[in-house]
Amino acid sequence: MSTPSVLVNYWRQSACARAFWGQQEVPAYRELLVDTKAWLNPRPGERWLDLGCGCGKLTQALWEKSGGELAQVIGIDCAAENDRAFRRLRAVLTPAPTEGQFQFLQRDFSAGLSDWTTEHFDGVVSGLAIHYAESYSPERGCWTTEAYDRLLGEVFRVLRGDGSFVFSVIVPEPAWGKLAWHSWPGVFSAVRPLHFLKRAWRMMSYGPWLKQQARRGRFHYLPLETIARKLTTIGFGDIQHRLSYAGQAYLIRCHKPA
Repeated sequence: MSTPSVLVNYWRQSACARAFWGQQEVPAYRELLVDTKAWLNPRPGERWLDLGCGCGKLTQALWEKSGGELAQVIGIDCAAENDRAFRRLRAVLTPAPTEGQFQFLQRDFSAGLSDWTTEHFDGVVSGLAIHYAESYSPERGCWTTEAYDRLLGEVFRVLRGDGSFVFSVIVPEPAWGKLAWHSWPGVFSAVRPLHFLKRAWRMMSYGPWLKQQARRGRFHYLPLETIARKLTTIGFGDIQHRLSYAGQAYLIRCHKPA
């Protein structure tokens, strides 16, 4: 197997980040966004973290659903390009947040969440991201789940008692073709149909790479039972789940005991 030093990570690249800025126009993603927002309950004065935030759609949802009364919502992502999207969002959000209230940080969550102390956040959200936490073992010569498992533990650590963790992950062996089929109706509602088609094609072009790397163990499209077992072992309770994203993602909500 190739070593990590010669393997590309498209998620860090600006072109990949920009390609996914338009995913809210895709019907399947809109379904997932609506489902995720329904499970979020941000309260005034709380602090929230968005893992793998991309252009900030879930970060925005948290701010708006709280009525603009969160103490802070932070989005982290490995692609620096997403800072541009956050600056644009801050300029149009109502009520307008300060930079400190609605913040983007370039971070790789594969390394954990060491920026924050224990029980710092009231809630954590993540949309189709945490399964890309990656770790490679030179001694074993293979990819491992170490970073993924560490990230789940770190989320538990930074959450306050009774805090919620709402996240979505891709199902095992995703049917990208089915997702593409469900996406085509979006061209008829898009403001710029040709632009929609171009962005949709760019997003789908990453599908073969993602599936290949998941089969190698680099990314983690895990069975629901495996995810639930990991969450329970760490200490999470009240685990709920449903399918979304044209049946290609699990949406999961759990809580840290008070």
